[in-house]
Amino acid sequence: MTIHWIGTGLSAIPGLRRLLQSDAKVTVWNRTEAKARAELGDLSNDIRAYSFDALEKAVGPGDIIVSMLPADQHVALARLAIAAGAHFISSSYIAPEMAALDDAARDAGVVLMNEVGLDPGIDHLMAHDLVADYKHEAARPGDVIRFGSYCGGVPKHPNPFRYKFSWSPLGVLRALRSPSKSLRGGEVRDVARPWDAIEPYDAPLPVPERFEVYPNRDSLPFMTQYGFDPDWDVQDFVRGTLRLKGWKDAWAPVFAEVETLSGPVGEERLREMADQFWRDNAYATNEPDRVVLFVALQAERDGETVWHKEWVLDAQGNEKGSAMAQLVSVPVSLAVQAVAEGRIAPGVHAAPDDPQLVADWLVEIGQIAQHLAKVDHLR
Repeated sequence: MTIHWIGTGLSAIPGLRRLLQSDAKVTVWNRTEAKARAELGDLSNDIRAYSFDALEKAVGPGDIIVSMLPADQHVALARLAIAAGAHFISSSYIAPEMAALDDAARDAGVVLMNEVGLDPGIDHLMAHDLVADYKHEAARPGDVIRFGSYCGGVPKHPNPFRYKFSWSPLGVLRALRSPSKSLRGGEVRDVARPWDAIEPYDAPLPVPERFEVYPNRDSLPFMTQYGFDPDWDVQDFVRGTLRLKGWKDAWAPVFAEVETLSGPVGEERLREMADQFWRDNAYATNEPDRVVLFVALQAERDGETVWHKEWVLDAQGNEKGSAMAQLVSVPVSLAVQAVAEGRIAPGVHAAPDDPQLVADWLVEIGQIAQHLAKVDHLR
């Protein structure tokens, strides 16, 4: 079995090095072979220039394709995996086209595993753990349920802009134009622009800290993914993005301009803004970043909170890489090992809900984070 790891960008290196330092047989693919050798040549001689055709010739039955490429390339690679009798892994959200491959993957006996990075990924593990705990300890039909999951990469040393970019800011700017759907007070909450829904979030860190949060994407399908019972009265359910306190005010001029942009001219202006942000607010060499993640589940009965726990993660970059890169790529490497060991059934999957895998992976995440704890708010 060979692991074909495609892409050696900044978010890929720590997890890839982890696999290369194990007994796994890994072929490293990158569009620019020299860049990959500069990063990984001390650990691997099997580094190749990536093209789809070259990969197709190299992949065999039982191999694992790991894609750290842009999400729009994943479905073609997953189809290649099915045709070759190989498995596929990515950290990206499961697109409808990927989900549609479930039957074909099952028929071929292969795993197509996605959403195994940071967000989505680690947040799923925490949600599965909380739901399992609640079901075991306290759940009753009719309980009022409130769920929130917020994740963000922020500078360890805050700047006036209240944010720094570790890669191109264009994706961040485009995301500001994306609508979201969540649940608030039992009603579906549609938000056209993130800045219309920014709220404070008081995090239970060892030194309590206030952040700003807002919903992103469509949160609602994740109630099923997390195993929420139809008998629960879910009043609040949101998956969102987290930023430093003061971000809303610092970015107000950005929001105002983004709101006015459309069409090709608007896209060109977004690119100009992205280039300027990259010049003004990129991380300096060896400057540490920070990742914070909070996942909370609360249950109420007869007007009183009867169960309330929250996973809390705070990680900072170090000599092993940025916090973001470690928390994205190390879970990917854990997924590779789980698939190789036959611990994931054939088909299309997100991050696992198996209690043993969840526990094992969270132990590994605890080796990266400076702080990882499950807080019981009622104790």
